[in-house]
Amino acid sequence: MPEPSSCLPPAPYGPSRRSVLLGAAAAACLPLAARSASRRAKLVLAGPMAAVSYPLMLLAENGALAPWAEKVEFVAWKDPDQLRLLAIEGKADFVAVPTNVAANLFNRGVRLALLNVSTWGILWILSRRPGPLKLSDLKGQELLVPFRGDMPDIVLQLLAAREGIDLRKDMTLRYVASPLDAMQMLLMRQADHALLAEPAASMALRKTQSFPMSSVAPELYRAVDMQSEWGRVLKRAPQMPQAGICVLGQALSDAALRQGFQQAYTKALADCEAGPDACGVVVERHVPQIMAAAVADAVRADNAHVQSARDARAELEFFFQQLLERQPGLVGGAMPGDAFYGG
Repeated sequence: MPEPSSCLPPAPYGPSRRSVLLGAAAAACLPLAARSASRRAKLVLAGPMAAVSYPLMLLAENGALAPWAEKVEFVAWKDPDQLRLLAIEGKADFVAVPTNVAANLFNRGVRLALLNVSTWGILWILSRRPGPLKLSDLKGQELLVPFRGDMPDIVLQLLAAREGIDLRKDMTLRYVASPLDAMQMLLMRQADHALLAEPAASMALRKTQSFPMSSVAPELYRAVDMQSEWGRVLKRAPQMPQAGICVLGQALSDAALRQGFQQAYTKALADCEAGPDACGVVVERHVPQIMAAAVADAVRADNAHVQSARDARAELEFFFQQLLERQPGLVGGAMPGDAFYGG
């Protein structure tokens, strides 16, 4: 007769000694058949300073991946070029990535698979004009846009084309290096409108609330919901398969690790959605320039849920097809094959 188990689930938040010990206990109690083929010295999780990475930051602390690795590390990538380098050089095991970039890398021969999609809408146009507005309401205006040629610029270009808006004539796009640059320009009244992903949008709104009577910081509004625009313009549900998690390198061939990670990531996202304030504290610990309160606001505003890449394939292929018709290079020139959908 088997002895009763004394295993306990890992603590949901915090890098405490207790969470590490609980993670070790989970590893010891896990049935052999469910464990990874070999427990690794370290797993590296990488992602941007955006909502898709919040669960990765939790997993770096809560011991949930202890059955598969002695140490779990989160590394932030700051721009798409750094992301591509991480993927090509195999310096991470699981990477949070825009879905089109994942398809692009796959089509260019990088050994990866998309496990899931978890970010379905975190794009907003913040404006000094109250909303709700449509994209066409900004004709004749200047719009700040970060990351030229990547998200969120891709979505803007696609929707504008479908609306018959010529961005070269009907609007003035001002590209900036990062969402934080765009946020600062808004706050300093150097611009009236900016296309921002979370948590930058929530950070900008928090900043204006901090100085409600300031002659510098303007009142800002979530004027254009880009998810609603996607649904309205393309006659679909108001959600976009923007980002998810890829598995890379040696982890790709470890079925137990992939399955364990998928379960742990899904649980971590659910914990974050259920406890935005606690999630914000974890994120701020990893990325001090992001305020915990703004992260909590962003979590409350997002449409985050995990769907396996296979289950999300129809939505992904629709998205990729829009890009192939306009800029094939954004997805590597072709629809990714079956091996791309790894979860």
